[in-house]
Amino acid sequence: MNYLHNYLSNAWQPASGRSTALLDPVTGAQIASAGGPAEGLDAGFAFARSQGAGALQAMTYGQRASMLGAVLKVLQANRESYYDISLANSGTTKADSAVDIEGASFTLGYYAKLGAALGDARTLLDGSAAILSKDQLFQSQHILSPIRGIALFINAFNFPAWGLWEKAAPALLSGVPVVIKPATATAWLTHRMVADVIAAGVLPAGALSIVCGSSAGLLDALQPFDVLSFTGSADTAAIIRTHPAIARHSVRANIEADSLNSSVLGPDGAPGSALFQLYVDELVREMSTKSGQRCTAIRRAMVPAEHVDAVAEAVSAKLAQLVVGNPRNADVRMGSLVSREQFDSVQAGIAKLASEAVVLHDGSRQALVDVDPAVAACIAPTLLGVRDGEKASLVHDHEVFGPVATLLGYRDSAHAMALAHRGLGSLVASVFSDDHAWMAQAGRELAGSHGRVHLVSADVGKTQTGHGNVMPGSVHGGPGRAGGGEELGALRALGFYHRRSALQASAATLQQVSQDATSWSV
Repeated sequence: MNYLHNYLSNAWQPASGRSTALLDPVTGAQIASAGGPAEGLDAGFAFARSQGAGALQAMTYGQRASMLGAVLKVLQANRESYYDISLANSGTTKADSAVDIEGASFTLGYYAKLGAALGDARTLLDGSAAILSKDQLFQSQHILSPIRGIALFINAFNFPAWGLWEKAAPALLSGVPVVIKPATATAWLTHRMVADVIAAGVLPAGALSIVCGSSAGLLDALQPFDVLSFTGSADTAAIIRTHPAIARHSVRANIEADSLNSSVLGPDGAPGSALFQLYVDELVREMSTKSGQRCTAIRRAMVPAEHVDAVAEAVSAKLAQLVVGNPRNADVRMGSLVSREQFDSVQAGIAKLASEAVVLHDGSRQALVDVDPAVAACIAPTLLGVRDGEKASLVHDHEVFGPVATLLGYRDSAHAMALAHRGLGSLVASVFSDDHAWMAQAGRELAGSHGRVHLVSADVGKTQTGHGNVMPGSVHGGPGRAGGGEELGALRALGFYHRRSALQASAATLQQVSQDATSWSV
């Protein structure tokens, strides 16, 4: 049995007296366990702030970039074991595991390359100097300095690999030590990756720590110069925002919460067109990838009212062909949800949406392969529909975090945009059209309530990266209901881990500052 020990103060901690079982979501068998409340948090965080930050910030940006490259090599050397863990702990097919595991490696490699371009710099210059005196000798130069604390990551259950490294890569590149708290249900993969990196000795002591099991005491251990990044539910986010560390001591917090993402089929997307097929394929892919357990998945699908039936028929036909069940079976293309608890939540969510929507494709009637339905957390995709999206209410307010989407008919372009905005802030919206002028206007209109707007025309149908795929060169986050946070976006990600300050001095002094600095450019 695998016990997931905490790693603090550069040492693996003893097992806790209490433990939580991690289960295979397909068979129900216990595969690992994690402890209760962690001991030594204050000391562990202090060690990271002093030893970890000191060692990291003694390096140049280029040296820390090379360090990320070394981490990547460790992960690549152990990648096959990660697929085995993902299958057992998350119930994912190999293709869905790759979204997480290879996505983590890609992001690490991206930031290693990006950081290498910063070279021997130890300071980032933010803009050019401003003149403060008549003789032009007294000037002001803004610089970005790594924070004098740690980065605490409280992560969700759906991406145990990518969720760690998409945050840790820019933090470590910035010179900030990381403490990771993965969601307990799927913590095994995160824990194994951290253990492999620590065993390889490619990071300085205190640069990377992990706490599995209970999150009790984590926020209490934060200090004013620390930062917190949270991914999870809006309810938990609300509790976090009221904690004294954030509310009173101004610990910087980045939050990614609920998101009712939408996708719009343009007025020119008539049945039979290449555009129509692109839209159908994308919706099916978003409903089924990782069993719909992606914060960026399409939840609301807006289509012209006259095309609702055609879209419903085409999507249902493809969903009916999807083989769902035990990912150990070579024929299965969609595995399970991460737990029976999540299974129950999705079932309840479908019932809630079905109180005002029509079930167009009923996943509960679809046969499951090689599983015991009474034990496994497997569920086939369900498509619902409301012919007039204006009459829908719950679908704009309640997210079902699984293989579920709702078709909504719209009257005209203005109506489609208004329906998308009813999500009250989302991570991503996508639009499908071959009218580039109309798409540009839609992009501008949707940008105000979305962190990312994914515009797809037939000419990029084969090369577009996908509605739900988070790419490190674009920002990931969203306003309003989505949490108001922002991650990635190339070098923009480093901003969260730096403080901006103005140095006011003689031009000669500022010249000395700039000798080991590089301009901040995103």
